Amino acid sequence: MYDELSFNKSFKNYDRIAQVYQNLDNNGERTTWTVVPFPLAEELRTNYGKDFKHIVMAVNWGSHVLTIGDKKLKQTGGYFEKEMPEMFTLDMVQGSRSALSDPTSVLISASAAKAYFGNGNALNNRIAIDEMPPVKVAGVYKDFPYNSTFKDLNFITSWDLFYNNSGVKNTEDPWRPNFTTLFVQLNDNADINSVNVRIKDAKLKKLNDQLKKKKPALFLHPMSKWHLYPEFKNGVNVGGAIQYVWMFGIIGIFVLLLACINFMNLSTARCENRSKEVGIRKTVGSLRKQLIFQFFTEPFLTVAFAFVFALLLVHLAVPAFNEVAKKQMHILWINPLFWCISIAFILFTAVVAGSYPALYLSSFQPLQVLKGTFRAGRFASIPRKALVVLQFTVSVALIIGTITVYRQIYFAKNGPVGYSRNNLIGVWASNASIHDHFDAVKSELLQTGVVMSIAESASPTTAVWNTTSGFSWPGKDPNLSIDFGVVSASSDYGKTIGWQLKEGRDFSKDFATDSSAVILNQAAVHFMNLKKPLGKQITWWGHPSTVIGVVDNMIMESPYEEPRPVIYALLNSPGSISLVRLNPSVSVKDALNKIEPIFKKFNAEEPFEYNFVDEEYAKKFSDEERIGKMANVFALLAILISCLGLFGLTSFVAEQRKKEIGVRKVLGATVFNLWRLLSKDFLGLVILSCLFAVPIASYFLANWLQKYEYHTEISWWVFAIAIGGALLITLLTVSFQTIKAAVANPVKSLRTE
Repeated sequence: MYDELSFNKSFKNYDRIAQVYQNLDNNGERTTWTVVPFPLAEELRTNYGKDFKHIVMAVNWGSHVLTIGDKKLKQTGGYFEKEMPEMFTLDMVQGSRSALSDPTSVLISASAAKAYFGNGNALNNRIAIDEMPPVKVAGVYKDFPYNSTFKDLNFITSWDLFYNNSGVKNTEDPWRPNFTTLFVQLNDNADINSVNVRIKDAKLKKLNDQLKKKKPALFLHPMSKWHLYPEFKNGVNVGGAIQYVWMFGIIGIFVLLLACINFMNLSTARCENRSKEVGIRKTVGSLRKQLIFQFFTEPFLTVAFAFVFALLLVHLAVPAFNEVAKKQMHILWINPLFWCISIAFILFTAVVAGSYPALYLSSFQPLQVLKGTFRAGRFASIPRKALVVLQFTVSVALIIGTITVYRQIYFAKNGPVGYSRNNLIGVWASNASIHDHFDAVKSELLQTGVVMSIAESASPTTAVWNTTSGFSWPGKDPNLSIDFGVVSASSDYGKTIGWQLKEGRDFSKDFATDSSAVILNQAAVHFMNLKKPLGKQITWWGHPSTVIGVVDNMIMESPYEEPRPVIYALLNSPGSISLVRLNPSVSVKDALNKIEPIFKKFNAEEPFEYNFVDEEYAKKFSDEERIGKMANVFALLAILISCLGLFGLTSFVAEQRKKEIGVRKVLGATVFNLWRLLSKDFLGLVILSCLFAVPIASYFLANWLQKYEYHTEISWWVFAIAIGGALLITLLTVSFQTIKAAVANPVKSLRTE
């Protein structure tokens, strides 16, 4: 929890840094974009500069090939304006933060410097980034902390380098494309809410009449919310990962309470055994407050020893937990806050666990106890039973929740995606080498026999990298603001990915007119309200295009949301990825061994980098899978703690009733009769727990599932499995002690009577 709540707090200007977002009207709803047009940075400096200490634009933040001599490695980085090192207070190992004032310079992380230069000096070495002109290393900075937005930022180079060596400065309308990330640092006397009001229409004032229909409204999203509050719906922040932080925090508290309940149950269950101790102590002059102190000391010592043992277990378990949670956490041995919170938890746990036993046991009357007339009242067991019910209510609810999380993942993973993911790989390229020789690459790959088909695309099948509002069609409302996805690909794209044509035909080299043809997905057809889409003329930024086909919706973005309208067109510029369909009859290892030399032959400047499309698609469920794994751990822990308490309680009850069991056996009771006698009360408590757990779990899970456009239903069998599992575990736990008591020799328990 500390790791999540401290995200990005390593930056000195944490409270004053924000990112510029914008809300826009698109496709009939309010959407939120995290990117803006690049002229906005200068606009804010010129007309709103009094509100900002620093303004930094970033672009092309991602994976790039960095070449030094013969060494070529993929590194994550981007192009930033020169104030970036100062705004984010880079901790420089070599060089200075001001180095980016020179547009031919680059700053690299300590880990990148180690990868390229070992222990040697990195400064003034020349580095080529993709196909950009070489730049010199002007500084080395310490790697950013893992729990920060910039954790994998291994190089930072100048925005001017990108601007001067790309086609950006030749953009016809620079306010139209939105592709830059804009960071700002507020002045010390600036209020973020007041600044939001002032900058709201800064972009709107610069747009043409068509783009003004989107009604863009700028606002600042503070760094404190980047990680835990990234989600927006209809232009309103609806949270994000914070819900899981609180959820697992609350579950952790419940698990702790389960352990406290065990202590209370077993302490009060042993009340008759300790009653004589209390009676004697009171007779010799002990005050009640002294007894209370004693009964509080016992759980405190227990909790203190448990804390030491827990530290050891956590130290051993952290590597495995980091693997599940995708974190780099460690115990904060030298953090005073950690020890203060730990001591507070020890005291809290001791008070919670020891309060009821201390007050209950210290209330015994010594006269009754020592005369042997003390008996626990008929209602003395009610608190224990209530606590058992609470334990199993939490446990059963967690079981139901865990099953539902995995069902939701399975539902989304195995739903139709509109194309075939199996045996499909994507090979990345950041230059035009493959595009310029695509026919030759295709020919050689097909000759190997390990490739069925290959296509070039500007977007992977698991994302839509380009969107536009420049489409119009017959019957379109002139006041409607749209934002359609655009996927540009070569003619074999559909064949390679195996998309599903619903109407018309695929792209073909046999039709020269396909250069101005488009294929729509069903979401686009539905949104445009095209009754007979084939042959319809669609205008794309003033250029007419003909609809030649309609394909099934492909799940290219979130598998939990409705697919957006997407238009497919033929590629007329270098694509970022080559999609390769492997021959299923050939092993993947053999196929890759034959594919790699061909790609290296035509693109020697870059390392061969690929990914499996099915694995990339699976990454869309990584958050939910981590939640499922962690929920599974908590559920198992809750069940274990509850069963340990039930085991101890059953053991004590069996011990209390051993004379009764002996008498019943002498009178002819069978083992089954005795087992049923001792087990029925505990089974009744667990059944009652299930009756409480089902509506509670249903309520919270229904709310959780509503966040997904496509989600599973909470079926009756989920509750049946959870209830059946709880009853089975209870029977196994209780039966061990009850059968042991039932088969005991009655002579031993009755010989003193």
